[in-house]
Amino acid sequence: MAIQIAQDPAADKVLSDDPFALLAGMLLDQQFPMERAFAGPAKVLERFGTLDPAAIAAADPEKFADLCATPPAVHRYGRSMAGRLQVLASQVVEQYGGDASRIWTEAASGEDLMKRLRALPGFGKQKAQIFTALVAKQLGVRPDGWEQAAGDYALEGYRSVADVVDPASLQKVREFKQAKKAAARA
Repeated sequence: MAIQIAQDPAADKVLSDDPFALLAGMLLDQQFPMERAFAGPAKVLERFGTLDPAAIAAADPEKFADLCATPPAVHRYGRSMAGRLQVLASQVVEQYGGDASRIWTEAASGEDLMKRLRALPGFGKQKAQIFTALVAKQLGVRPDGWEQAAGDYALEGYRSVADVVDPASLQKVREFKQAKKAAARA
């Protein structure tokens, strides 16, 4: 299945073709519109020329931050997120030989996948649960116990980026999030 989170064919192709891009998009998905966050890796690829984790990790931090902050920025906090992307890339290189897909394809269980994800920079419990649901629902990677590990995000419905497959589902996810925020304020 082709990923359609960014709602831009070129950016979604990058997410579909490059496991590090998908992981980086998830990292960028905070305090920024979801589809723009997941379009970020395509911007990095266009500007930097590669999404190879080793190259990103080895890049000059100032130059890489400039690249991420140049309008249209990779993220609302482009310079800060550039540093996080480099740390993420370093961990992927050191722990998974530069192959981000090994994080989920080699996980022994949903619990193991959660442990691997939570060890990454910027991946707390909720983000790890959402990414677990994302790889299960959209990539078909379902280690034993993934539903328990993903929690509510494994349920049917439109709760997170894991459920975005087209513009209509993106709108349903937005409505769900708005309803949750409204309920929290009440």
